[in-house]
Amino acid sequence: MVRRNAQPSPEPTEWRTLSPDDPEAFPKAVVFDLDYTLWDLWIDTHVNPPLRRQGDEINRLVDRRGSTLEFYPEVPGILAGLKRRGITIGVASRTSAIDLANEALSLLLVPAPDGKVVKARSYFDAIEIYPSSKIKHFREIHKRTKIAYEQMLFFDDESRNHDTETLGVTMQLIRDGMNRAEWERGLALWRKRRGIRVSGSADSN
Repeated sequence: MVRRNAQPSPEPTEWRTLSPDDPEAFPKAVVFDLDYTLWDLWIDTHVNPPLRRQGDEINRLVDRRGSTLEFYPEVPGILAGLKRRGITIGVASRTSAIDLANEALSLLLVPAPDGKVVKARSYFDAIEIYPSSKIKHFREIHKRTKIAYEQMLFFDDESRNHDTETLGVTMQLIRDGMNRAEWERGLALWRKRRGIRVSGSADSN
């Protein structure tokens, strides 16, 4: 069973109150694991290539056996919200099915903020997919984007990847896949660690 963050975050000594639309109330980069974070499977064991898409079908691929690969239902909207805010989006996955994972991101179609339909891969500014420690993934993302680790929020379903927090990254451990409730929890954790309070209430995505 996946466990949530075991240790409570220490209270900041100083707080800043920002408006819900202030860019500083959001991380500069949000990074996602793939398997059981963005989609409901292990791509290296549950998917039999080749993958194919039926025409311009949104958020759905099928493999050789007819099994489905798709993002969790609320993922496309979360990605669109991040893109709309100009937040850098990354992937950190240690799957061994490197080519297949990249192919899936290139084939999946998702709605864009302007109402058009785009390939999911176009949302991601930094993609690190290979067997390795997630710390290596984040070092590469940092090198590519020049974004400070403290400005990164990471969503992953495996507690062992909390080791990324030694870099300064904030990790939100999730279960049952990525959704808006997990996004809100992760954002709240990141804000708490930065000593940020948000005035009023508004849709934070």
